[in-house]
Amino acid sequence: MIARRPMLIAALLSLTLGGTAFAGETKVAVAANFTEAAKEIAARFKAKTGHDASLSFGSSGQFYTQIANGAPFEVFLSADVERPQKAEQEGLSVPGSRFTYATGRLVLYSKTPGLVDGKGKVLTIGKFEKLSIADPKAAPYGQAAVETLTKLKLYDALKPKIVQGTSITQAFQYVQTGAAELGFVALSQVITEQGGSRWVVPASNHTPIEQQAVLLKTGANSEAAKAFVAFLKSGEAKAIIKRYGYEVR
Repeated sequence: MIARRPMLIAALLSLTLGGTAFAGETKVAVAANFTEAAKEIAARFKAKTGHDASLSFGSSGQFYTQIANGAPFEVFLSADVERPQKAEQEGLSVPGSRFTYATGRLVLYSKTPGLVDGKGKVLTIGKFEKLSIADPKAAPYGQAAVETLTKLKLYDALKPKIVQGTSITQAFQYVQTGAAELGFVALSQVITEQGGSRWVVPASNHTPIEQQAVLLKTGANSEAAKAFVAFLKSGEAKAIIKRYGYEVR
């Protein structure tokens, strides 16, 4: 029995070290609107698999440019369909890996209670100096904001009041800091905010904000990257996504 103990300890150590060795890290580019949901998903992913998801947040357009220029991201969570499709077409992603992980909602939000009414009529009354939106060329939520204003026939009249953030995060910060009295932001950003006033923009006012993800070629052989993509499709991840105001399939 005594002779066997060192062998038993060695075997246990081998199993323990082996389990640790399998834990890896994947670098994930995440559209700014999905920041809080992604953080929670990454924490659950770590607890479940042992893998780390290193998250970077920004605009989908900027991330795509970085990826096309060789940035070492392994997974791309875009805020649109266009960039993941382009990644697929240009051979930057693993074929067949593209899927919709969430559909976002746009909201007109102000920190001031009562400023934004339930139908968005504040936009026609015009008693504000600045309206914040994300850059429509880089951020799908900014594009949705422009489409909404255009549909309401207000874009030309309000254009002088518009301040653009480089991403939906910056657009939200403008409202939070008072640089703009109100702004078009993602519902996920304000769903836990207390107070203020808001109008959830009808989905029919703009192109659906369908958000897609792809496994990039750089992550094709990464167990952590493949596991993260799989986890993003799980019921556990979908429950988190829904809690932040997104629609899921």
